[in-house]
Amino acid sequence: MRNILVIFFRSSGLKREDYFITTKVWNTDQGYDKTLKAFEASLKKLKLDYIDLYLVHWPKVDTFFETWKALERLYDKGLVRAIGVSNFEAHHLDRLMTKANVLPAVDQLESHPHFPNSLLHRYLEELHIVHQAWSPLGRATVLKEPVLKKIGKKYGKTPAQVVLRWHIQNDVSIIPKSEKPERIRENAAIYDFELTREEMLLIKQLNRGERVSHAPDVVYVRTEPEEF
Repeated sequence: MRNILVIFFRSSGLKREDYFITTKVWNTDQGYDKTLKAFEASLKKLKLDYIDLYLVHWPKVDTFFETWKALERLYDKGLVRAIGVSNFEAHHLDRLMTKANVLPAVDQLESHPHFPNSLLHRYLEELHIVHQAWSPLGRATVLKEPVLKKIGKKYGKTPAQVVLRWHIQNDVSIIPKSEKPERIRENAAIYDFELTREEMLLIKQLNRGERVSHAPDVVYVRTEPEEF
């Protein structure tokens, strides 16, 4: 994937400030020195001078503060424009703030109609931390819901577009994943309609409290990052 990005950067004709790059420090690279080394490796592979947003992938207990201290150093040196976290619950953020000098700009969370993470969303709003949804379509598990198909038919939109629009109207940032150009274009075509209050409530009622991945307090180490 990094090689594809490098080729895109070189061939697009875009200026560096025209695109926004986010990457993460994986569990096995956490810790102060290891995080700095991992970041240097990512920067080299991407052939970039800086990263727009650098995230801690999971709240790993034994390196919790050391990893964030490394991100703060990268931020202070201007090598990253913003730093944030992924899969951090309220109690993780409370703990982080006891020693952090820089508040996370973003918390990237599992969020979709079957698991909207509403309580944590309100907590993040209070702290002015952006709630960003990874797997905003619940790995496509939510797309079979009849109510989404019905609403989509009304607007001439797909169930996926309805869900993405629902996130946007809930003030949730979204990063839907796709490698297909036509799907990427489809995911972006969600700004020419608006869901009604009643439709927003109908989608809210799809909440089952069901995750498609691990709970954040389950810290695990894998050789390769999990694909979302």
